Amino acid sequence: MKKIKAIAKTIALLIGGLLQLHTNCSAQVLDQIKNSFNQYEQESVQEKIFVHTDKSAYLPGEIIWFKIYNVDASLHKPINLSKVVYIDVLDHEQNAVLQAKIAMKNGAGSGSLYIPVSLNSGNYKLRGYTNWMKNFSADYYFDKTILIVNPLKTPEAVSRQAQAGYDVQFFPEGGNLISGITSKIAFKVTTPNGTGLDAYKGFIVDGYNDTVARFEPLKFGMGSFIFTPGANASYKAVIKPTSGNVITKELPTINSQGYTMQLKDNGGSQLEVIVNGAGIGSGEVYLFAHTRQIVKIAQSVSLNSGTASFIIDKIKLGEGVSHITIFNNAKQPVCERLYFKRPKQELLIDASADQPQYGIRKKVNINISAKNPAGDPLSANLSLSVFRVDTLEHVDRDDIMSYLWLKSDLHGNIESPSYYFKNVNTETDTALDNLMLTQGWRRFRWSNVLSDKPVTLNFLPEYNDHLITAKVVNTVTGHPAENVLVYLSVPGKRVQLYTSKSDSLGRLVFNTKQLFGSGEIIAQTNSERDTTYRIDVLSPFSEQYAKYNLPGLNLTPGIQKTLEEHSLAMQAQNIYAGNKIKQFYDPGVDSSGFFGKPYKTYLLDNYTRFTTMEEVLREYIREVNVVQSHKRYHIKVLNDRGFLDGDPLVMLDDVPVFNIDKVIAIDPLKVKKLEVIRERYYYGPSVQEGILSYTTYKGDLGGAEMDPHAVVLDYEGLQLQREFYSPVYDTDEAIKSRVPDFRNLLFWQPNVNISTAGKSQLTFYISDQTGKFIGLIQGLTPNGDAGSKYFTFEVK
Repeated sequence: MKKIKAIAKTIALLIGGLLQLHTNCSAQVLDQIKNSFNQYEQESVQEKIFVHTDKSAYLPGEIIWFKIYNVDASLHKPINLSKVVYIDVLDHEQNAVLQAKIAMKNGAGSGSLYIPVSLNSGNYKLRGYTNWMKNFSADYYFDKTILIVNPLKTPEAVSRQAQAGYDVQFFPEGGNLISGITSKIAFKVTTPNGTGLDAYKGFIVDGYNDTVARFEPLKFGMGSFIFTPGANASYKAVIKPTSGNVITKELPTINSQGYTMQLKDNGGSQLEVIVNGAGIGSGEVYLFAHTRQIVKIAQSVSLNSGTASFIIDKIKLGEGVSHITIFNNAKQPVCERLYFKRPKQELLIDASADQPQYGIRKKVNINISAKNPAGDPLSANLSLSVFRVDTLEHVDRDDIMSYLWLKSDLHGNIESPSYYFKNVNTETDTALDNLMLTQGWRRFRWSNVLSDKPVTLNFLPEYNDHLITAKVVNTVTGHPAENVLVYLSVPGKRVQLYTSKSDSLGRLVFNTKQLFGSGEIIAQTNSERDTTYRIDVLSPFSEQYAKYNLPGLNLTPGIQKTLEEHSLAMQAQNIYAGNKIKQFYDPGVDSSGFFGKPYKTYLLDNYTRFTTMEEVLREYIREVNVVQSHKRYHIKVLNDRGFLDGDPLVMLDDVPVFNIDKVIAIDPLKVKKLEVIRERYYYGPSVQEGILSYTTYKGDLGGAEMDPHAVVLDYEGLQLQREFYSPVYDTDEAIKSRVPDFRNLLFWQPNVNISTAGKSQLTFYISDQTGKFIGLIQGLTPNGDAGSKYFTFEVK
């Protein structure tokens, strides 16, 4: 008996050891996945951009006003990573017709785009992104559709490509169809303009043309059905729209082995994920769930007769879109689907006009308050637009909350994302899950994550200010030139000079500072040493484009009167208020040079005026000595310790002049001042033996000849912020003024700052337009709570 007990004890210890070993191996695999994922997430911080435009339909001659919000993609809190956001307006061929660089501060910025009369009528794509976001797919850029109608141009004919047939897609839950295993299949049918086809009936038929399943859409052309594919069988879908031709589409490939997954949500506090493996045998499967790249759940279960079941507590998942991925024993992702958890985190905005109805040119007070769902007041940064709605201008339902929580984490066009947040019920819950099933897309590739290789990043975040990038090429060999020092200057009365040394690929990065407005930039090497290089300044705008189908232009005869009214309003605004809509805020730039306070500043008007620069330098610039050697002029800078080595950096209106003979040739009568730095100066990768900075009266180089090797380009810096013009009718004289005021956009305020008390008030005046007006206010709290609010009033 003792011997039997000893054997039993030994067996129990062996089983326990095996179970412990199995548990340790499972935990090790999960830890490896989690560690690789966290490392990838830390190296590839993601940003999300949301752009609130004042409205969605415009005429040439009008202005697109917009507010930009930049948040951390994981937490939705305002992020101060990028100081510049790029705005493009693209046509249907993905050509940029309008572009701008917008300065950002603490995750917020605002700007405007004037629409030229050269644009054709049509739908356009407005998109926003940062330099850092260019490291990732253009699918992550913000985009929205805007309509531009040009009454002066005949609309272009719709291309045949735009009239392509319906797009039909099927999405097995988890990604795979396995013969003999019952699966849920989601489907999506979209029209040529990208909207869902809601009126159709569908049938699944086998190789014998027998109907084995039926389906029809629930919302936006999407739905789902349950299906069990047979072995060695093929199936096709037959779709019959209520109008149009019958559509046929093959179902996805049916495999004889592999994995499937099913997510069951009975409305309780838990989810069940069932994994089936066909032809797999036994083994371990792993479930990994993350919400916006924050790990939430990691579990392992052994397959039992080819099946494994995971129980997930909903409370462990983050709010919004979660990715649930199944891995096999080899750490390979085999199934994935998305799940949406409705956010409780929300900014509740209460905004209303002080009256339901107004007369023309009357004063309007808008009372605004912000609170959380518990009723506590919140501080927030908001933007407000008030405009007239009619047959051309409709209410834009894509608000900041539906974008951040839903659209920004999904692939492709999401039709009316705000629908899923309004009137929450069984139908919207089912429609939302259908939307999740038609995705299966992520912000990364698992192969890149699990390889533990450093993330490849080609674009730097513009953390301090705008970056200008360039490339230097050896004109003799045609190859990129390495270790070449290049100077980039912005001519003018404000000293702006930047330096950069090329890397092994010839790339240059210039860290500019408060570069606002349009002007010229000049890039050059030291022509006294380097004359065999070509400098190419690169565009900072993205050359990546997401696939999209812009809806065709649909102008009905009933819109003619509205177009005439909008056209008249636009013309009156440009004629009578043209100067006022062209006023810009002072950006408040630092006017001092990059070298700070100079050792000494010489105002040449305070001295005897000489006719040559050599006389000026010799007679009263004590910190320099002019010498001649081998028939060439040279300047030596003198300080308390003696002369510095070599010639100093000499700048004329910020442009370096390397040939001292040309410096001597400068006309002193055109120079206003000379600033002197008499110490060795280290600036970026360059070392300067002192600095002489000349500033002319006009900031135009005083007629001096540019170096022929220098590259001179027109360059648009950060956009100057335009002032929104809103007339004030606070006197009888103003009210009775005969100057017409046909504004459709009554008010635009990109910076509505709600204090910790949670309240604010804004005031503006009605124009001469009558009709129904709507106000849209939306924005964020410092904690990332998003919200929006509509209010209306009448003008008679």
